[in-house]
Amino acid sequence: MNKFRLALAAAVLSFSTATTALAQAPLKIGYTSVEYVLSQMPESKQIESDLKAYSTQLEAQLKSKYSDYQAKAEAYQKGAPTMTEVVRADKEKELTGLQTSIQEFQRSADQSLQQKQQTLLKPALDKLQKTIDAVAEENGYTYVLNSDGASPVLLHGPKDGDISDLVLKKMGVTPGAAAAAPKAAPAAAPAATPAAGTTKTKTKSKK
Repeated sequence: MNKFRLALAAAVLSFSTATTALAQAPLKIGYTSVEYVLSQMPESKQIESDLKAYSTQLEAQLKSKYSDYQAKAEAYQKGAPTMTEVVRADKEKELTGLQTSIQEFQRSADQSLQQKQQTLLKPALDKLQKTIDAVAEENGYTYVLNSDGASPVLLHGPKDGDISDLVLKKMGVTPGAAAAAPKAAPAAAPAATPAAGTTKTKTKSKK
């Protein structure tokens, strides 16, 4: 019984010592700028190029739709005085439909561009996350925060806590290369987007 008590006491002492050591172990917190690291990665230029090409395609489709609307609106303006009420109403209905189509396409294009950006960025972000995990483990960081954004997680930190360059070096990238982080650019609408609802004055050609 005494041996059991001694063994139990030794186990409790060992547990208490280990717990105390763990509690006294300092937290090592690092931070990085995800935007900065992404801008330095070689994938950044390709992502930006692909996103720009996709945005250009959407813009071309939008301009084509607007040109069609504008041509038909001008034809309506010229021919309206000689049109019957039935024909005039039909033309106005067609123009209203074109306006709605343009507005719906514009909304869809914005969403599509955002989805395209997320798709293009995902492999690079996955690679970045794995590298951050590896750097944190190798250098003993308990937590790594992101210092980007209008409301960054990090408000203050020592320079030696910035692991951005360590992450880049881990990926074989030399820090400091001039590049811009890929950002989505909404598909640009033509200068004059038709408003909803068509009447003789509302369908007037806008230049």
